[in-house]
Amino acid sequence: MSEHYRLVIRQPGGPEAIEREVFDLPPVPGPGEVRIRNRAIGLNFIDVYHRMGLYPLPYPAGLGREAAGVVEALGPGVSGFAVGDRVGYLFAPGGTYATHSIAAADSLIRLPDEISDEMAAAALLKGLTSWMLIEKCARVAAGQAVLVHAAAGGVGSIAVQWLKAIGAVAIGHAGNDAKAARAKALGADHVLSGDFAALAASVRALTDGRGVSAVLDGVGRDSWQASLDSLARRGTMVSFGNASGPAPAIEPLELSRRGSLMLTRPTLGDFMVDPVERQQGADALFGHIKSGAVTIEIGQRFPLAAAAEAHRALEARETTGSTILLP
Repeated sequence: MSEHYRLVIRQPGGPEAIEREVFDLPPVPGPGEVRIRNRAIGLNFIDVYHRMGLYPLPYPAGLGREAAGVVEALGPGVSGFAVGDRVGYLFAPGGTYATHSIAAADSLIRLPDEISDEMAAAALLKGLTSWMLIEKCARVAAGQAVLVHAAAGGVGSIAVQWLKAIGAVAIGHAGNDAKAARAKALGADHVLSGDFAALAASVRALTDGRGVSAVLDGVGRDSWQASLDSLARRGTMVSFGNASGPAPAIEPLELSRRGSLMLTRPTLGDFMVDPVERQQGADALFGHIKSGAVTIEIGQRFPLAAAAEAHRALEARETTGSTILLP
């Protein structure tokens, strides 16, 4: 299809709220910008939250947080990139559910030849989140034990593999036995499943009573107490999501009582500001993928025009691995 279009929402709603909007491409991007022809677009659960209005956007709003493609045009003042370069990018102002996007040149991530467009679109957001959690927030060292919630999920499945690649001990928790088995297949040293009531006791049993050096918690409210109870002295609680609802408030003194714990609530955007640091994170991710230490499973491919169908499948838990949209 030759027309240029993007997918937008004009108000919060279900998958049916996603609309197709045709737009004209500027012949020349603005200063410091490039025009990208998207070849593969990542689908993430945050896209559903944006569509539903859980994370409100100014409407009409474009959807999508990551994509990969080829540079088609350069705006004034752009250096370091050329027409034809393959790039990935995150957080484009107009969203990434589009045949083409305009993005700031200093937001781009260079893609090595070994990383396909589809792989980049499937891996960038979740992979860089894992890099942020493990390398930047928890600063995990070889031999340390780390508890990963939702260990078979998008971020969790990469985090488990990343932890093993750096020599850490990965303890995965999942909602049921089947998901726990998947985490085990990904390389988790220990896997636990079921409710959170007995989780901390199980974690301490696996660590000779010490607890873990860090918890990577994207679940939020339901897992909060178990996560705190699982931490060793001077452990780090990394709360990065709220799949079950926002985590409760905590008094700073409670962290002291529990053994001088550290708590952080990061967002990836704050680790993507510096182009050098962003490319370093991407290079670390790509290095693990190229070595085979981290495997990215693309379970589903949908046409971009069928994004509503992809959202329905994601919400119904009918997807496995990563899902991408193809323009």
